[in-house]
Amino acid sequence: MAEDTQRLKKNAASAYDYDNDPRWADYWSNILIPPNMASRSDVIKHFKQKFYQRYLDPDLEVEPMCSTGSSQSTRSSTSTTSMPANEPARHRTSGPSSGSSSGASSQTNAPTGSLRVDRQSVQFSINVWVLVVALLAILPVLSRNLSNKAYRVSFLGTAVACAYSLYTQYGKPRAWNLQAIQIWFQSMISCKDFIYLLYSLIFVSSQTHVKFAMIPLICRSLEHVAKFLRRNFSRATFYRRYLDDVCLWVETNTTTLNILSSNAEIGLGFLLIFALFSLLGT
Repeated sequence: MAEDTQRLKKNAASAYDYDNDPRWADYWSNILIPPNMASRSDVIKHFKQKFYQRYLDPDLEVEPMCSTGSSQSTRSSTSTTSMPANEPARHRTSGPSSGSSSGASSQTNAPTGSLRVDRQSVQFSINVWVLVVALLAILPVLSRNLSNKAYRVSFLGTAVACAYSLYTQYGKPRAWNLQAIQIWFQSMISCKDFIYLLYSLIFVSSQTHVKFAMIPLICRSLEHVAKFLRRNFSRATFYRRYLDDVCLWVETNTTTLNILSSNAEIGLGFLLIFALFSLLGT
């Protein structure tokens, strides 16, 4: 019954007119993926289902993208074609073999799922930590000394979150030579997290404390926290009562947050230029 419902939901998601929905163009423009993957039909289909899940049907279950699906399907097809040849022998040991095979498959599938959940949980924990510390640093609720410490800790936390995100997405270079490192670096340099990593490292090592520079950090952490809560706690009572409206507003106004972050970075650039000229003048 549940499989039929999900099948109908996926058919509805495939039949939805994304071209006439202005939110889809905005959603697709905010996704940063390598150019060679942006043209693949399975990647586009995956993100269309994610869009449909976010804005139209939160109950739609979207399977994660997996590059080993074709190899598994070919393995299963070869195993089914070879089954009639030794079918009598399988009838004798159908019970133990089926149990062992199901146990082995569950054991092999369990680590990947738990690893995926752990990665999301680690990202969520770091982003919540950065969001809370950044708000404490930017609001006048702490002393000057504690506020300056929270300022540095928030930038350090953002650098750790971005570095961890880049490592989970791109891993390490395939080989420790100049060509492999160059290919790995070129695929990673266009990512949004790489820009935030450089941004955080610049300000965490600076001696001046510009509270205005924390607005992009707050926008980034707020967006990631809202996405995680909406995807994983949408059925929780506490979430529905207190956090649903806030997370929904954040997800529907992602463009507004990006514009606010960009304007803050532009204003920060002019502020640093004026500070530089004032230092040169003195």
